Amino acid sequence: MQSLAMIENWPVTNAAAAVVRADGTVAGSYGPTARRFPLASVTKPLAAYAALVAYEEGAVELDEPAGPEGSTVRHLLAHTSGLAFDEHRVANAPGTRRLYSNAGFETLGEHIAKATGIPFADYLREAVFEPLGMAATSLPEDGSPARDAVSTVDDLTRFAAELQAPRLLDARTVLEAMTVVHPGLSGVLPGYGYQKNNDWGLGLEIRDTKSPHWTGASSSPRTFGHFGQSGTFLWVDPDAGAACVALADRDFGPWAVAAWPPFTDAVLAELAA
Repeated sequence: MQSLAMIENWPVTNAAAAVVRADGTVAGSYGPTARRFPLASVTKPLAAYAALVAYEEGAVELDEPAGPEGSTVRHLLAHTSGLAFDEHRVANAPGTRRLYSNAGFETLGEHIAKATGIPFADYLREAVFEPLGMAATSLPEDGSPARDAVSTVDDLTRFAAELQAPRLLDARTVLEAMTVVHPGLSGVLPGYGYQKNNDWGLGLEIRDTKSPHWTGASSSPRTFGHFGQSGTFLWVDPDAGAACVALADRDFGPWAVAAWPPFTDAVLAELAA
């Protein structure tokens, strides 16, 4: 795909990208796709997937108590537990605001570890990475489930294929994950400011009508995924029947705000051609 070559113009030292069709085939790739990059918050969808495996295995229930009083596993996954951004303190009542929270995902990891009797990093590896053949992906034993995984484009194409045609989870569970939890909640989308309808599913950010946004102007409202402060993103656009992964070695900033949407629009235009 010629559109992927646009990463050559990004003001970064190293970048790699790939597009995965809904049938799991790689439509194209560019750059050092076997290079390991820190994922930052692209760790969260991986951690969320492990939590959903734990749910399907019966280790946890989505609506069981977890985190602050009144919060559940579902609240933690959907950033509505009320926990602050990077502090383990309660800032809002559960279910009242979309408060993006690293602390919430760390609490989720602790909850899964306690429920399964397996350290979360090990559970994530056994539940997600190993079954999908993501041998180059890891979360340190003491790493945060919110931001500390490392991976490659090659590995994340496997995860992107799983999101579109699930093998590890029931398709109905993945459909629930990409459906808005607690519709209508407002909040701040990191890097993009206040959003009146700051929609999230279970560990997946849903584009819907957000503006500004890190995906493209032509991305469908059903597009879901995540970006990371290390200059990384993964989106799935069900209407386009494809997903895209891009990893870079420069922290998110104005360069990404300017570069990512036209890149996504070019990818979508090439897919539709």
